[in-house]
Amino acid sequence: MKTEGYPMENDEKIRELIKKYIFNVSYALRNIKKKSEGHKRINEVILLSQCYLNDARYYLEKNMLSASLACVSYSEGLLDALRHLGFLDFKWPHPTERKKVLVGGTFDIIHPGHLYLLRKAKSLGHVIVIVARDTTVERIKGRKPVIPERQRLEVIKSIKYVDEAYLGEKDFDLEKVLEKYKPDIVLLGPDQSKIREKLEEIIKKKDLSIEVLSLSSKFRGYTLTSTSKIIEKILKLFG
Repeated sequence: MKTEGYPMENDEKIRELIKKYIFNVSYALRNIKKKSEGHKRINEVILLSQCYLNDARYYLEKNMLSASLACVSYSEGLLDALRHLGFLDFKWPHPTERKKVLVGGTFDIIHPGHLYLLRKAKSLGHVIVIVARDTTVERIKGRKPVIPERQRLEVIKSIKYVDEAYLGEKDFDLEKVLEKYKPDIVLLGPDQSKIREKLEEIIKKKDLSIEVLSLSSKFRGYTLTSTSKIIEKILKLFG
């Protein structure tokens, strides 16, 4: 789809700029300090700003970049107007402030695909990895992981792209995870579409300022880029 008013070849650059714009306005909304408490109209304008921001996210997802840019601009404009009138104050994120990037997975037998995902996460900010519990893996995949959960966690902690790593919730409650770690971004692998749907549902319901990103494809630099392929090869060689 060609974005009205912009050459098609610039669409990806515009998309990235809009994402940054949305993040900045989200950050401002989270850090508002009201100077006139109890003023109903002020709250209404702040709510309207949030609504425009939600619309910006929606249009961005639909690749309607002009509409998305317009909505996030309106959202920012409303906040700026309130600030100039002296009704509230807020701050924009510092250029060096790193976003919190949440990544989750089994990470059973580490392979280049995992490293590709974590390297991408690192390029986006401060990486927090949630390693799935053994019981969660067995429930979702129908088999136990090859490597026990604490050993998988230790391996992940040793990878240079990872800033923090923790075992996941035993009941695999995504809502609890988002509340606990408060990420700015959740980065998913290309095969985590069901989790993406659930995340987007929670984000919409809770009106959270979280960006969900997915890798477009699996890493193809090597042949053994999935745990299942590695297991298959081991069975062929030693089974």
